[in-house]
Amino acid sequence: MAVSLSVHCHQTLRALPGDMDYSAHPSGLLEASDVGSQKERVVTEEEWLEKWELGNIGFHKEEGHPLLQKYLDVLLNGRSGLRIFFPLCGKAVEMKWLADMGHSVVGVEISEQAVKDFFSEHSLPYCEEPVPEISGAKMFQSTSGNISLYCCSIYDLSSSIIGKFDGVWDRGALVAVNPCDRQRYASLMISLVEKNSSYLLVTVSYDPNKHKGPPFYVPESEIKSLFGSCCEIRCLEKVDDFSERHKQWGLDYFLEVLYLLKFVA
Repeated sequence: MAVSLSVHCHQTLRALPGDMDYSAHPSGLLEASDVGSQKERVVTEEEWLEKWELGNIGFHKEEGHPLLQKYLDVLLNGRSGLRIFFPLCGKAVEMKWLADMGHSVVGVEISEQAVKDFFSEHSLPYCEEPVPEISGAKMFQSTSGNISLYCCSIYDLSSSIIGKFDGVWDRGALVAVNPCDRQRYASLMISLVEKNSSYLLVTVSYDPNKHKGPPFYVPESEIKSLFGSCCEIRCLEKVDDFSERHKQWGLDYFLEVLYLLKFVA
């Protein structure tokens, strides 16, 4: 069971002295260089597909994510009828929540099984069609039209195919991307957001020398280097999410860190 400890961290991020990462456990600091043990790690698309086939999806939250529930108003910012993007969406139940509120939800996921599970588990009728611009890709859309899930590599997408978004919920996405692909991922995400959009990003903090990932450890300094040139970055909350699963990984602590990336006009 996770310890119900949370730390509010309402500050705009700046480079920290010596490029230290203060998102680590209070017992000690992690140097940004410590991620070197994960830097070369590559998880293939086939490995992700196998996780879905075997049901190894401990990252999926059946009840949705409490941080999105808590900070939903920050994402929506009083606006209605938004276009909201879920990168590497899996079968996230939050997509149904937001669609039910009247927003238009777009997700991308490599596993067709995950996409079909999403629609079946919510008893949502859908249609399936090819994506002309992407060889082999499919788009699954609810018959109501407000949920569109693309089954393909996220790197095959562009704003010319899926448009731009007013909001992003990035949980289990940046932390799942291979470390060598983070810059590519961030550049794509930046190209997909409208001005004045709100991007909620959940990262994880733990000792990367004790677990190879995914999810991968992403220090605050890297969030700033990836996104800081084009948006304001605020850390909203750090939550102790340590569980038996993480203990089995050999970890002593496991934090979720929520950031707001605010893309200003």
